[in-house]
Amino acid sequence: MKVLTAVKRVVDYNVKVRVKADHSGVDIGNVKMSMNPFDEIATEAATRLKEAGVATEVVAVSCGVAQSQETLRTALAIGADRAVLVETDVELQPLAVAKLLKAIVEREQPQLVILGKQAIDDDAGQTGQSLAALLDWPQATFASHIDIDGGTATITREVDGGMEVVSLRLPAIVTTDLRLNEPRYVTLPNIMKAKKKPLDVVKPADLGVDPSPRLKTLKVVEPPVRKAGVMVPNVATLVEKLKTEAKVL
Repeated sequence: MKVLTAVKRVVDYNVKVRVKADHSGVDIGNVKMSMNPFDEIATEAATRLKEAGVATEVVAVSCGVAQSQETLRTALAIGADRAVLVETDVELQPLAVAKLLKAIVEREQPQLVILGKQAIDDDAGQTGQSLAALLDWPQATFASHIDIDGGTATITREVDGGMEVVSLRLPAIVTTDLRLNEPRYVTLPNIMKAKKKPLDVVKPADLGVDPSPRLKTLKVVEPPVRKAGVMVPNVATLVEKLKTEAKVL
């Protein structure tokens, strides 16, 4: 069984992002970039399926700028066998990424596609669902456990009321949640091995996809600074402030 995992290059989650002076977007100049944490979980899940003998090959795919090759090398160091970069400088939005992934899926013919439930830069959470719709494949989002038995995937997914278990016929799409696994630490020997693994680069035109944005960002602003809290001496004062200042009572 071939498993395809999609990864995205994003601003590292430890970095405090800043808005550009002209409010056109987020300033990513000289900022540390890394693999989207949810995609890292997806790559770990695919690798574990291979180590368990369920999958025979893991292919990592990324869409974006040339520097995304670094992100793919990380996926290869985690355990992917080979990688594909759909290189473009166009600002990619979820539907465009889904169309590019659909074209890659049609080329690679995987039985399972695993990707993060959302990217931490735009928090859209749309790519997996859009890809499932374009391929007309079953999907399980927010997965916290994956079990493959023959041509069936049993997925435990996190929902508002607790946990839900669904059964999917392969091929299928799965998006990962935080509790699915804890990605392994990438060791130096695996990083060196990853440099020798194949990484192909294609263009959107090669796949017959136009990734032009459908939405235009008009303005990006930072959230307002929260006011400092105040201490009150007793409940009566608190109730009075809620009535007169907060006006919520």
